[in-house]
Amino acid sequence: MRSVRVAVVGAGVVGFSTAVCISEALPVCSVTVLAERFSPDITSDVAAGILLAAEYPDIPLERQRRWFKDSFDHLLAVAQSAHAPEAGVMLSSGWQVFREVPSDQKPFWSDFVIGFRQMTKRELERFPEHKFGLACTTVKCECSSYLPWLEKRFREAGGRVQQRKVDSLQELSGSFDLIVNCSGLGSRTLVGDTMVHPIRGQVLKVEAPWLQHFVRDGDGTTYIYPGIHSVTVGGTRQEGDWRLQLDEGDGKSILQRCSRLEPSLSRAKVLGQRVGLRPGRRNPRVERELLEVQGRQVPVIHNYGHGGWGVSLAWGTAVDALRLVRECLQETRLQAKL
Repeated sequence: MRSVRVAVVGAGVVGFSTAVCISEALPVCSVTVLAERFSPDITSDVAAGILLAAEYPDIPLERQRRWFKDSFDHLLAVAQSAHAPEAGVMLSSGWQVFREVPSDQKPFWSDFVIGFRQMTKRELERFPEHKFGLACTTVKCECSSYLPWLEKRFREAGGRVQQRKVDSLQELSGSFDLIVNCSGLGSRTLVGDTMVHPIRGQVLKVEAPWLQHFVRDGDGTTYIYPGIHSVTVGGTRQEGDWRLQLDEGDGKSILQRCSRLEPSLSRAKVLGQRVGLRPGRRNPRVERELLEVQGRQVPVIHNYGHGGWGVSLAWGTAVDALRLVRECLQETRLQAKL
């Protein structure tokens, strides 16, 4: 049987997760990842990579729960395997603290992380500005290690990688039977989706090996995430801001805010700073459509617009995209028999 030529556009955590899912589950597919930039020069590399999530307004909650659970279970299995050091995946315990008691004290992802509970009064004493807190053990994924590991896994499954700028999906229609669009913020120009917009994020990497627990302020703008080689502290959520340059004022603000949560950070050595543009969208777009090119219909699967939750949901939406690819193949086979 002739192999089905699949193009995956985008080499971030969503793109490579999707490419791995397709190439491992469907040997009939010959999968190529196409992107202008690869790790370490992409947004995913800037991600703090902690598995938590926020609710999207218009997607059924059950689907969001499945996305998070699939991602968590996948990364937990990696964290508990011999691949963990190479993949940069680890367990991380810590607290999410709130200045006011939130209306939702049990977020939808709480059933899937480990040991989820409310913080005790004694635990909250170390955060005098905060009235309420949640504690859990989750997974942290260091994309600077995880993306090369995913790419290696993809290549081992027969996948190919091509560095090139894709200006339109139409230009791929002659070489591929099916296209998967994981271009993130690039979808604004690639498919003309004006609902996708940048959310600028700036983070610092600091040397603070004494910190073992993550701390996240309830609003999500201030966080401390210990990793394997350094501690990531952040951050910013600047909607519609395209600046990729470091902002000195943002860097100072991040250190000040994080030092209020964890005073010992004032002694930490700053190792570096990074800026990334998250692909903001009211809801991620995970769906299929048909692209008309010169009288031929080419199936397109979209999987982009995860905002700040790309790492948390990448594997789950990749599994969803795989399901949509299967549907396309099934329909193509049925049509071929008619």
